[in-house]
Order: sequence, then structure tokens, then C-alpha cells
Amino acid sequence: MAALNYPEITLKKGREASLLRGHPWVFSGAIAAAKGAPGAGDIVLARDFTGKPLALGFFNPRTGITFRVLTRNCDTIISPDFWHRRLQTAFLLRQKIINPQTNAYRLINAEGDGFPGLIVDVYDSALVISITTAGMEKQKQSILDALISQLKPAVIYEQSQGRSRILEGLENNTCFLLGTDKSGMVEIKENGLKFTVDFIGGQKTGFFLDQRINREKIGALSCNAHVLNCFSYTGAFSAYCAAGGAKRVVSLDISKNACGAARENIQRNGYSSEVHPVVETDVFNYLRNVQENFDLIILDPPAFAKTKRDVNSASRGYKEINLQAMKRLVPGGVLATFSCSNFMEEDLFCKIILGAARDAVVDLRVLARLEAGPDHPILPGHPEGRYLKGLLLAVS
Repeated sequence: MAALNYPEITLKKGREASLLRGHPWVFSGAIAAAKGAPGAGDIVLARDFTGKPLALGFFNPRTGITFRVLTRNCDTIISPDFWHRRLQTAFLLRQKIINPQTNAYRLINAEGDGFPGLIVDVYDSALVISITTAGMEKQKQSILDALISQLKPAVIYEQSQGRSRILEGLENNTCFLLGTDKSGMVEIKENGLKFTVDFIGGQKTGFFLDQRINREKIGALSCNAHVLNCFSYTGAFSAYCAAGGAKRVVSLDISKNACGAARENIQRNGYSSEVHPVVETDVFNYLRNVQENFDLIILDPPAFAKTKRDVNSASRGYKEINLQAMKRLVPGGVLATFSCSNFMEEDLFCKIILGAARDAVVDLRVLARLEAGPDHPILPGHPEGRYLKGLLLAVS
């Protein structure tokens, strides 16, 4: 089908401005008309109010984000070859930025790689994919063909579920798409350290690949330190700190399964879970009651704000957890604190941290601003893609 034969949408006057600034979305209120009766997941050509072509993208009249850009070259035909080329571009980029001691990384980061609504994570010979848009659902077979051709994986598992799929009119889908090994477990290496990933029962796709660079930075600060890793999940930060020469790492998580996995990962890398204990506990209660002080504290909680309505309560949670952590640091100690919520804006997060410091009567110095690694690229015009925000702080 020639590009000019795609259904079309026309934007209201002046509403093309965000697209021209590089933003990849158009919201429902910006659309004046649709021609050709496009349905959920169809590819359409977006025009401004004068008829000038702007971009090709996915359309879904069911959602607030009604149009998602695929390409601004409006003469393009969105064919299987289009996806093969785009995947190859993403793959070659990862070849440049992933070191030989790492075999787990994000291959496709949705809009950041030109695949709106698609995540693909690589765990050695296993791929885990997540589809969250109706448009990408319609392109699923072309995507799978491209992945198999480019990477020749042993396993592909689909982990497509959550609020975004419901909004797009899609049912949750979790199943194997390729492979005979149905265990859902795989051992990976990250900067030479070894971890076991459960990509069926674990959080997200099984491992927080976005923190790889931050684990390196924080591990490098751990020599001779007493470390507290809060919300430790399967212990990746803890293993890096032990490898960095920490005298003692205490890992906290409320999940029994996560604590068991953390102990195994610490031991898998040659460190003792007696020297580096893993404690099944509520982090808030632990910090309020513990008497021990630490040289380094890591706060990497789950998203406290999963919707805009949650931001106020999430702000209180972030303040409380950071306030208590600051009280448990030795003078000159280091705090690594994160928010992984899309709805928690960076400026607000920084204000919350400053408020916690004021109440804890401590001074802060910013050592680094932390974010997802380079295998999680984002578009310059799409700040919403920068979901992971973090600060590395010296506290005195």
C-alpha cells in the first residue's frame, strides 16, 4: 500500500506545534477530523490544518494518546522491511554501548527506538517482549520475524500486561512465543557479575536493566563502606557493592521470594550472605527503628505514583523514606535515591529531597544526577520517556 493511501487525520490549527518540536504523541483534543475510517492500531497519515503532511503513526481513537509517531518521512511504507531496518539500527547501537562482560540489556525502548509501545529485553539467549499499544499489537508478527532473523534467540517470552493495554483495548497476554525451555529462568552476566533472572514471575521483565550504569557508579563508592540497600529486590545493587569492597551490605525487601533470590545472587558472586545479610522487612519500619548508621544508603523503591492522582501521596512517601535514610547516614555519608515513576517530575522529586534534608537538619551536595543507561534511549522532544530519576548525594 502506498503511503498516500493510508487513512488520514487532520490536526486543529496550531496543534501541530508539539510534533514540530519533536514530541511523538498527539492527544485526542488536538484532532479535528479523521478520513478513511481508521480503527484502533491502524497506521495513519497526520496532516496539519492546511493539509501539510506531518508524520505517519499509530492511531487509536479509544485513548487519550490518539496518535503515536512512527516516522516523519511521510513517503515511507510501513512494511516488514521497515521493521527489520529499524531493529537493525537498534541492535547496532547496542553493539556499541554494551560491553563484552554483559549479556543482558534493553534492545528496544519504545519511542526511544522508534517502536511506540514495544519493549524488548535481552537476557543472554532469551528475549522478553512487552507490547502496550494496539498499533504494535497489529505489527507483532513482523516484529517477531525481525527479532528471530536478527538475534536467533532460543526463547521469546511475551510479558504484555498492565493498565496501558487496558486503555488501548487489549487483553493481557503472557506466554512463550518461541522455544522449548519453559522454566522462565536464565542466568545472565552484567559487568562480569552473575544473576539469575525469573522473567515469568519477576517484576517487569525480570530484572531492572535500566540501573546497570548506576550500579557501576554506586559499587565504585562502596570500598570499606557499611551499606544499606533498601527495596533490594533480587540484590543487584548489593552484589555490586560487595564486589566494590564493602565491609557489610544489608539488603531489605518485603518480598520473601525477592529476599531468597538476593541471597542466591550474593552467594553466586562469591560473597557470604552472613557478612552481607538479606532482611525480609518493611523498609519504612526498618528505617524508623534501626539504630545502626551507614556510610552509603540506596533507596530504589517501586513506583509510588502509578497515576497522576497518586502524586500527592507518593510525595509524602518519598519524603518520609528519604528523611529517615538521611538520619541513618554517618556524617559525610552518601545517599543514592531514585524515583521510577513517570508521574513524578524531576523538579518535584528534587524539592521533596530538599524538604527531607531540611527536616533532617542536614546539608546536601549533588555528586551526580542519575538516570537509565544508554540502552534506554529517549527522544529529546519526549521528556515523558525519562521515567527514572535519581540523585547521588553527599550528606553532612
